[in-house]
Amino acid sequence: MRVLHAIGGLEQRTGGTARIAVSLCEALHRQGIETDLIATVIARSGAELVDFNGIADHVHLFERKNIERFTFSLPLKHWVSKHIQNYDLVHIHGLFSYSGYTTAAIARKANVPYIVAPHGMLEPWAFAHKPRRKALGFQLVEKKNLVHAAALNATSSPEIRSIRDRCPHSRIRFIPNGISTEVFDQLPEPQLFYEKFPQTHGKDLLLFLGRIDPKKGLDLLAPAFAHLRRKFPNTHLIVAGPDGIGYLETAKQFFVEANCLEHVTFTGNLSGSLKHAALSAATAYIAPSYSEGFSVSVLEGMAAGLPCIITTGCNFPEAQSEKAAYVVEINAEAIADALINCFSDLQAAKLLGQRARQLILNRYTWDQVAIQMMDLYREILAKPSQPSSLKLVDAL
Repeated sequence: MRVLHAIGGLEQRTGGTARIAVSLCEALHRQGIETDLIATVIARSGAELVDFNGIADHVHLFERKNIERFTFSLPLKHWVSKHIQNYDLVHIHGLFSYSGYTTAAIARKANVPYIVAPHGMLEPWAFAHKPRRKALGFQLVEKKNLVHAAALNATSSPEIRSIRDRCPHSRIRFIPNGISTEVFDQLPEPQLFYEKFPQTHGKDLLLFLGRIDPKKGLDLLAPAFAHLRRKFPNTHLIVAGPDGIGYLETAKQFFVEANCLEHVTFTGNLSGSLKHAALSAATAYIAPSYSEGFSVSVLEGMAAGLPCIITTGCNFPEAQSEKAAYVVEINAEAIADALINCFSDLQAAKLLGQRARQLILNRYTWDQVAIQMMDLYREILAKPSQPSSLKLVDAL
């Protein structure tokens, strides 16, 4: 079986979807599936890409151009048109990217079945960001791509409903994201992190690990953390993640207004051993998001055995049903209450973290995800779905 994966880009600043696509391709290779990944890049931009060394020979990057608000890549279009018949199946990650909608249109014309994983991009909060552009793009392009997909992959159980609300489909499959477990068998000592950020040594660290972005809820975290510090003055917040949209100064202002900026360290993007040392140094993990597809960083926090405070916007109800995290409503007061609950009884919080770790290792590893995905691939190739007869414009 040969499968072509397509994603808009592999820049670190785009968040977890790029890491997800690479990690899934790596896991599928381990299971014996021939997998290639295509993406676009802006030449000479200097943007840091996610690490894809494990599948470097199977990654094809194509230059993209931006004209006003429209992105395109003729080299990608030509390559896909030439090679599409070499693949049994196409797997598209995300929406509203040239790579995705062009590859879907070419696959459709070539009668090659394809899967689309929206990765949370049909969630109400995400769809409301730049609503006019997204509504237009959805009606002109993405709706047809979804309707005619052989399957739609929901990466969280709540995402099934948001997909159905936008595009009823006969084959929506819940297959989650995962983590690579080997690093969590033995996390590095936290000293590496302390050496890089000495102001954090000796503090009770609360770790935020994600993009500096409006949907991540830093406006909610700032007053919640200020409330926590009034009760636990030794706490210190780590905000670790890339700023791809110039939101950093706005985010810092939230903490200025909450009168706690001096107790916050913005590290920029952390990766590799430094990120794992941060997980090792942390006392607790926080994800105050308004909306997520299915956050790999939440899985990492839980796999590290940290007590995790996450919002319902993280779309992980299983963490609540398994009593493996503090799952709270999306508001500053609820986040503050959970933080205080966590730091008030660190022994109970530690037990929560242990349950979280066991849950992730039992159910959410990339190898387990790859096996589920292979089953879906085989199901599609054995019996492709019958798409809707909706007549929509093919905007290739």
